Amino acid sequence: MSVIAIVTCRVLPEPDTDQQPMLEACARAGVLVELVPWDDPSVDWSQYKAAILRSCWNYYEDPEAFRHWILEAATKTQLVNPPETLLYNLDKRYLLDLQGKGIAIVPTRLIRKEQDLLSAVLESGWDRFVVKSMISAASFMTRHFNQAQVEEATTFVSTILESRTAMIQPFMASVADGGEVSLIHLGGELTHAIVKQPRFDGGEEDVSAAFQPDATLRETAAKVLSAVDFPWVYARVDLMRGDDGTWLLSELELLEPSLFLAHHPPALAKFAELVAGL
Repeated sequence: MSVIAIVTCRVLPEPDTDQQPMLEACARAGVLVELVPWDDPSVDWSQYKAAILRSCWNYYEDPEAFRHWILEAATKTQLVNPPETLLYNLDKRYLLDLQGKGIAIVPTRLIRKEQDLLSAVLESGWDRFVVKSMISAASFMTRHFNQAQVEEATTFVSTILESRTAMIQPFMASVADGGEVSLIHLGGELTHAIVKQPRFDGGEEDVSAAFQPDATLRETAAKVLSAVDFPWVYARVDLMRGDDGTWLLSELELLEPSLFLAHHPPALAKFAELVAGL
């Protein structure tokens, strides 16, 4: 029987709560899977029928090495999501691409030098703002500040700019009040949603129980995904409310997102079905 690689990393930065339920669901579906680290140079990826990225959560430490791995592994096995999708989603510049296609996003500005941060803070009038790396995962290099902390924010930006580009966004008050909604899609279908609470550098993830989103959330997520020019098998659309109540895209996760499968058993079965079909 052909083996499907579930792509992880040698040392997980944090536990993957979906890992064991996901493996058990695949076993119940009669699918032979194996956890395989992307960062193990001894792996022969040609021995796997396909490789589905799940918990390669240290990629942000060396994004160039990860980009190289994607291109190399794609010559030896089927990557899921496909390599062109993964590379598009690796850098958060995709937000600006989607904005150019008519998607309402959380206001985002690139920071290439310290002066860019100072200009953004002065011109935007944002009392509170979030600074993060353009290539990151979880809460890596992500902190929030207020107007009185511009000097501290500038120091933080300098640290980011030593190795990558940074970005600045307003701190959305709605997140503090109600959290960020994540809509999980598998095989083209929305399976469930959860609410995540704000998370910054060093913080732990706090999520709600799964629920079925209303029509407005569904339509917003569908509009986001329709603007993506690349194929996908799994996707997570993260939305926040703007000050006027409009839903704004904060993240589109097509690379290695937590899918909160353990929160919704039907999604576990759907995931196993998709893996079986690879």
